[in-house]
Amino acid sequence: MDIVKRFLEYTQFDTQSAEDSATTPSTEKQWKFARFLRDQLEEIGLSDVELDECGYIYATLPANTKKETPTIGFISHYDTSPDCSGADIKPRIVEKYDGGDIILDAEADIITSPAKFPELKAHVGEDIIVTDGHTLLGADDKAGIADIVQAMVYLMEHPEIEHGRIRVGFNPDEEIGLGAHKFNVEKFGCDWAYTMDGGDLGELEFENFNAASAKVEVTGVSVHPGYAKNKMINAIRVASEFIESLPKEEVPECTEGYEGFYHVVGIEGSVERATVSYIIRDHDRERFEQRKRIFQHAAEALCEKYGQQVAVATVKDQYYNMREQIDPVMHVIDIAIKAMEQAGVSPRVQAIRGGTDGAQLSFKGLPCPNIFAGGLNFHGPHEFLPIPNMEKAMKVVVNICKLANDFYE
Repeated sequence: MDIVKRFLEYTQFDTQSAEDSATTPSTEKQWKFARFLRDQLEEIGLSDVELDECGYIYATLPANTKKETPTIGFISHYDTSPDCSGADIKPRIVEKYDGGDIILDAEADIITSPAKFPELKAHVGEDIIVTDGHTLLGADDKAGIADIVQAMVYLMEHPEIEHGRIRVGFNPDEEIGLGAHKFNVEKFGCDWAYTMDGGDLGELEFENFNAASAKVEVTGVSVHPGYAKNKMINAIRVASEFIESLPKEEVPECTEGYEGFYHVVGIEGSVERATVSYIIRDHDRERFEQRKRIFQHAAEALCEKYGQQVAVATVKDQYYNMREQIDPVMHVIDIAIKAMEQAGVSPRVQAIRGGTDGAQLSFKGLPCPNIFAGGLNFHGPHEFLPIPNMEKAMKVVVNICKLANDFYE
């Protein structure tokens, strides 16, 4: 089976995760694919294949050399985003893309256009996998799984390529921020690993946001509006005042690159009570801590103004910038860069304006930068996957395995 057929096969499983679930995996439908993937890994000849009680899959490609080599790993997640349907995906290959509009559904007038998605222009002349305009494609991150599995098949079919012990790991619930929570780093047993969960060709990421979630709860005073003067404290209005008190230009829609932000993600309430939910992000740890203090001080200022009617309920750290853990082991990055260059790929080192399982795994003791898997426009019906991207990602995995074989020389 070639890598394209493998990926298309994976898209036929609906593996959407769910934020409101208390189970792991968060949805029963993820189990169906997990069992399929476990069986496939056994069929292709990997050893130590295990599907644990939480839906995490581990497997091994044994070393074929007597040299001393590090044990390295490759990781991808098999859930798809709750943001868009992952059921009944109908992928289609656009052969030798001509650079124009791609009609996904003519009757519904759903079109993927380079005018709106200029990244298409970089893939003129390539075969591209698209959706029918009504679901996501699932390249995030089933392309990553296909990259890894196909690379393992390639290495088994080419025993002349010497390599050390290789571990692969596939997990649920990355899209809801829980992918690394129950990943057993000790069982995985690697010196370092890579998540194959990036986007376009050449992406290599070992910096990400420091992240926190935060909530402000406002307690108001409800009085009949006809007689409310100097008595009522409208919790909704106070909540709005809190939102306005934070730096107005430090929001996602006004920032890029290494610029951090405060992002209001939810507000609910009444005159008596209101809750405002935020996420706080910054690449720099010191600025991140400062942002949390500013958030707290903004709430305290309203407390003083309204008489203890405002309180920060929670400020909870979610993950940290993995660069803190990668800097001491930069050979992990050097190997990935060389592997890309050997595959004819120009590395594009960039910071993630978000998080990754690799960040959490790095802080659990497994240095784990992120490499491109090939897809673009994730989490929606305009998602697409240039086939050459996926093929080159597979070659990068193979090259990393070869290069790690010479690590101790």
